[in-house]
Amino acid sequence: MEITTEMIKELRGATGAGILDCRKALTEANGDFEKAVDWLREKGMATAAKRADREASNGAVELYSHGGGRVGVMVEVNCETDFVARSEDFRTFAHEVALQIAASSPRYIAADEIPQAELDHEAEIARARAVEEGKPEKMFDRIVEGRLEKYKDEVCLLRQPYIRDESLTIEKLLHEQIGKIGENIVVRRFQRWELGESVGE
Repeated sequence: MEITTEMIKELRGATGAGILDCRKALTEANGDFEKAVDWLREKGMATAAKRADREASNGAVELYSHGGGRVGVMVEVNCETDFVARSEDFRTFAHEVALQIAASSPRYIAADEIPQAELDHEAEIARARAVEEGKPEKMFDRIVEGRLEKYKDEVCLLRQPYIRDESLTIEKLLHEQIGKIGENIVVRRFQRWELGESVGE
């Protein structure tokens, strides 16, 4: 059965799960809406969405130093209760997020933080590359869109493949933790420093 954009939108609205997860759920359920919701709930993704609007004001600031002090990371990860903030699962997750930031140098947490001017600039570069590579003009929009998505995957923490398991993104890892712990978890902010880089890089 063909999975349409409308079906994905409807499932996403009901569960708050990501677009790719909704597509996979509908494919697994052969287009059956209720089965797709159950599939997402079993994977802990729908429950994560329902908890996403709960206030997360506790948590931890995780500090990580890598390469004998060549790279330093500070990340704030929030949860709902002090009890969870002190738990080993939560602390481990915060540490894994810090490791990810050290290894993969994201610039933003999510794609909606990227300034429009930066996206426009990347789109110009992608279009110029398409011209340089002699691609057909009617393909330009699709090529630019694809390269922008790839750019977002590189610079946004939540969209990056998890360094320990590339079949997972950090967003999926976050949703798994929310399902496991039973509280909303938010990566609030981070800073990454590298020895020798100039301020403002």
